[in-house]
Amino acid sequence: HEVVVVLNFTPVPRHGYRLGVPLAGGYRELFNSDADVYGGSGVGNGGYVVTEPLSWMGRPQSLLLTLPPLGGLILVPDA
Repeated sequence: HEVVVVLNFTPVPRHGYRLGVPLAGGYRELFNSDADVYGGSGVGNGGYVVTEPLSWMGRPQSLLLTLPPLGGLILVPDA
């Protein structure tokens, strides 16, 4: 199974961060270290994002993400 891990080590949220991914379709936010449940500010992607058919970083598809400040995301494709 594919898992996508994205880390933002800066104190600034990154909106519109494009990331190449191997599979087309929806990706579920399995973990967001900035989620309210962990005492974070809740910056994220609403729990779900869908790929765009734009090749990026050598991958055939890409996601347009919001990266939480000083945080990390774990995304898994719908299967």
